[in-house]
Amino acid sequence: MEENPTLESEAWGSSREWLAPREARGGPSLSSVLNELPSAATLRYRDPGVLPWGALEEEEEDGGRSRKAFTEVTQTELQDPHPSRELPWPMQARRAYRQRNASRDQVVYGSGTKTDRWARLLRRSKEKTKEGLRSLQPWAWTLKRIGGQFGAGTESYFSLLRFLLLLNVLASVLMACMTLLPTWLGGAPPGPPGPDISSPCGSYNPHSQGLVTFATQLFNLLSGEGYLEWSPLFYGFYPPRPRLAVTYLCWAFAVGLICLLLILHRSVSGLKQTLLAESEALTSYSHRVFSAWDFGLCGDVHVRLRQRIILYELKVELEETVVRRQAAVRTLGQQARVWLVRVLLNLLVVALLGAAFYGVYWATGCTVELQEMPLVQELPLLKLGVNYLPSIFIAGVNFVLPPVFKLIAPLEGYTRSRQIVFILLRTVFLRLASLVVLLFSLWNQITCGGDSEAEDCKTCGYNYKQLPCWETVLGQEMYKLLLFDLLTVLAVALLIQFPRKLLCGLCPGALGRLAGTQEFQVPDEVLGLIYAQTVVWVGSFFCPLLPLLNTVKFLLLFYLKKLTLFSTCSPAARTFRASAANFFFPLVLLLGLAISSVPLLYSIFLIPPSKLCGPFRGQSSIWAQIPESISSLPETTQNFLFFLGTQAFAVPLLLISSILMAYTVALANSYGRLISELKRQRQTEAQNKVFLARRAVALTSTKPAL
Repeated sequence: MEENPTLESEAWGSSREWLAPREARGGPSLSSVLNELPSAATLRYRDPGVLPWGALEEEEEDGGRSRKAFTEVTQTELQDPHPSRELPWPMQARRAYRQRNASRDQVVYGSGTKTDRWARLLRRSKEKTKEGLRSLQPWAWTLKRIGGQFGAGTESYFSLLRFLLLLNVLASVLMACMTLLPTWLGGAPPGPPGPDISSPCGSYNPHSQGLVTFATQLFNLLSGEGYLEWSPLFYGFYPPRPRLAVTYLCWAFAVGLICLLLILHRSVSGLKQTLLAESEALTSYSHRVFSAWDFGLCGDVHVRLRQRIILYELKVELEETVVRRQAAVRTLGQQARVWLVRVLLNLLVVALLGAAFYGVYWATGCTVELQEMPLVQELPLLKLGVNYLPSIFIAGVNFVLPPVFKLIAPLEGYTRSRQIVFILLRTVFLRLASLVVLLFSLWNQITCGGDSEAEDCKTCGYNYKQLPCWETVLGQEMYKLLLFDLLTVLAVALLIQFPRKLLCGLCPGALGRLAGTQEFQVPDEVLGLIYAQTVVWVGSFFCPLLPLLNTVKFLLLFYLKKLTLFSTCSPAARTFRASAANFFFPLVLLLGLAISSVPLLYSIFLIPPSKLCGPFRGQSSIWAQIPESISSLPETTQNFLFFLGTQAFAVPLLLISSILMAYTVALANSYGRLISELKRQRQTEAQNKVFLARRAVALTSTKPAL
């Protein structure tokens, strides 16, 4: 087919006219117009030396000046000491950048003032320290593999497990330094009070008399009684030494403060990610498509993992977008029907929770009565079951109701992330409130229902007839809860999950379809971790070795859950936003810490300590040891410490805190206004960009007609 010479000459003519100098064209060039766009500034971040939009070699006059100005801007930015990994350049450009900086640092290292050299040395040391701490994080590669294969939501569970393991390790180290070490350095602890020793508060003999059978030894191991009752595992073992009592109490407050600070730090970092993900500051799809890839990845395994992570994130965004679009087009009648369904379902949830709490209270109250029956005393296995009755009932409730909550959540018409939040709220309320009901029942037994004038509590301030060492009894209950939770996890994995996987693989027919594929249930697993950690926080004061036991438990749990995940579970069909989990999980953990602090503070300040065991025996309250220890200090130190509790110190502190808070709020408001202004400016720049691009296209299309 013969080409049209007229069209070809017109095209070459327009091209020659376009390539002519700017003065000959009589108007602004497309290069100059496009260089004014905001996107032109981003080109210099792609690779040092990339030319601006439309810069052609034939444009000697304009191109020379543009290239010169562009080179000056690039050189100015390259003078900033950015790490090469933060620059979105190809690997070859990053290597050249590192080599150039290394040679420049060798030349400049000997020059400059002493302050500059120390500042550079401090900056390098800080960067190396951060890299070293990052490399010391355990299971980093395992978490990346889990996130790539099962989604970021499942990865957040294992990240939370690693964080809780760190908290328990710190608590165990503090316990060893502030409790166990002073106990043994002060001499061998005395033994338990003999059966012949009596006091107005009765007698206390934790050791069993006569020959102890194997069944009794096993019972003592599982219940914390017998030889374990008078051991470093429980509160009653520690002798009444003033310094030990102070360090024991300081250890409890130090652990609580450290946990609070670390959880707040984790919550704040998760809040930043959540706010960024929930806001419209970043377009979800474009951000993940154009900015989520790491060009420094090496190896097919890392590349595939990163691809899966981006795929899961896009699936979350698409699923939530579909739900939001469905909610946006609902009519008024459909909205009323949805809210009616939500109200009815929430009433059902409240009824189930009320029945569960009443059952826990009943099981705890009946335990003491059943233990006194002769039949229970004769049969060790039945006695063990009665001792574990509250734990069994709590575990049964926590096993039955969360699946019901999971069935209810999709009926309410929320997004997947919102469903996860509601399931977590209901499940955490179930677990933590069950623990609160158990503690309330124990408080009812210790304080005779709060009646200090009752016959059993009038003499010593607590029920010394049934609970001669009530702190150890409370520690035993938390010990049994922790141990039973571990046994439950092992039983579910070995007796349900692995046989179900085998059944699904060996029976491809209807039986295999009935077994179905298993998914890793992130809400249930996370609430199990938070429940176990709350139990440890409640019982660590009364069972000092409980954080150490929980450390061992979490280590076993990590490898067991990892084996279960890769062996029996498949990727979740419906995922949820990991940024919400990174904020909500520490928030629920913070709630567990707050709940655990209530019974601990109440025991320290209001309930009289046991008269026959523990480091605070003989005191009117556990806190009374602190003023007594302060009175033995020098007078200057006493005056300073008592000054900290007076109004002369509290009022200025309150004023200074109010001023700092007002300044912070004003600064946050100014930043908010600045962000709003920048958002409006960004929208204006986007509109200008579209206008300039259209103007440039119009100029190029009308040029041949002139």
